[in-house]
Amino acid sequence: MPIAVALILLLASCAAITPQTEPSQAYAPAAAPSASLSQIALPLGGEVYVDAVSVPRAIAPGNEAQAISEPRPSAPQSLATAPGAAPSADDETGNGGDDEEATGGDTGEGESHEAASMNPALHYTGALADADLAKLWSQTPDALGSMSVGFVDAGRLLNGVQFPSGEGWLVVSPGKAWGTGETVAYVEAAIAAVRAQYPNAPRLRVNQISAKDGGYIQPHQSHQSGRDVDLAFYYPGTEAPLRARAREKVIDAKLTWALVKALAIQTDVQVMLLDRRVQKRLYDVALEQGEDRTWLNSLFHGKDALIKHARGHRDHLHVRFFNPRAQELGRRITPFLAMQPEHNVAMHKVRRGDNLGALSRRYGSTPTAIRKANHMKNNALRAGITLSIPIRGACTHCPVPPAVVIPERRLPPSAALASAPASARKIAAVQ
Repeated sequence: MPIAVALILLLASCAAITPQTEPSQAYAPAAAPSASLSQIALPLGGEVYVDAVSVPRAIAPGNEAQAISEPRPSAPQSLATAPGAAPSADDETGNGGDDEEATGGDTGEGESHEAASMNPALHYTGALADADLAKLWSQTPDALGSMSVGFVDAGRLLNGVQFPSGEGWLVVSPGKAWGTGETVAYVEAAIAAVRAQYPNAPRLRVNQISAKDGGYIQPHQSHQSGRDVDLAFYYPGTEAPLRARAREKVIDAKLTWALVKALAIQTDVQVMLLDRRVQKRLYDVALEQGEDRTWLNSLFHGKDALIKHARGHRDHLHVRFFNPRAQELGRRITPFLAMQPEHNVAMHKVRRGDNLGALSRRYGSTPTAIRKANHMKNNALRAGITLSIPIRGACTHCPVPPAVVIPERRLPPSAALASAPASARKIAAVQ
């Protein structure tokens, strides 16, 4: 029975607790293992990284593809290659996240479900061996800090952080404003940068991020693993959104551009989703302020643009962050999830004809457990949504995201030069 033997060996290897491959010299731990990983200083691309925001890393415009080590989300057919392109007839607003009144689902928010091996070289959590990880997860899981498990459109959030109150922002839906520690810190840093430049800026409305434990929340396709945030635009003299279909005509474009710029150069953004008409307004304002055109094109134009068009994003900005620590821990914790039954779930995309009874039998769960895990009020299912289904035992077929390696940030020439070594700045000055 060669197939049966191979299956047994595969299951055993998934459950085994063996030390991970030692990280390369470039990613060697900066601190000894600790009971709380959130207190460990870990290098990120050569700089010390402490649980949240890292020192900016420069990349010259035009060389973005060389720095991208994790595949970006696959772009839907509707994605534009440049701001200002003619919108499609069905490209409407009001279905993505400008506050809790939104009724429809975000579009173009999926993530590539690429298969991955479970034991890549560690980049961001090398200070914690597999045996220590399993022990902490089984005994004191909170000590591990935030973990982003699975994918943004089929995933969960462990040990999430609720977005706090603050002077510079208003949390619109606190019950759906849970993210990883990294995501929360990134958003706070970007808002602080805007207010440092514009002290009289009104509070920014922080809309939905994820549920406390992640998983599906209406009306979103993504927002399941603590890495996606919906942010309102800035409006002249008010924190309340001005209700207009053509939001690009009523926003405070200077403040909103300052927010987008801060996100791009001060955080590890994976992608920003924004209607092309709003993109064009921000692009024009940035040019008026003297921003480098080549750098702007690296943000707005081309296949590797950081800012993508997506339907339903004319009234808000959707930001997805790389979370080096939370994503890597989410990958590594997968074989140990059965140690904490309340966190041991499978992800199931609902198809036409599915019902809770059949899903319960298939996964060894119960309708009540499925409803509770997905914040459902009744047994009704809608095709296309992804459910978190509590299971018994290890999930041997659950997809695991690829290893995450954070690309260089796309800094404008002035910021890239300021962060360069003194010798490089001297040479540039001479030239």
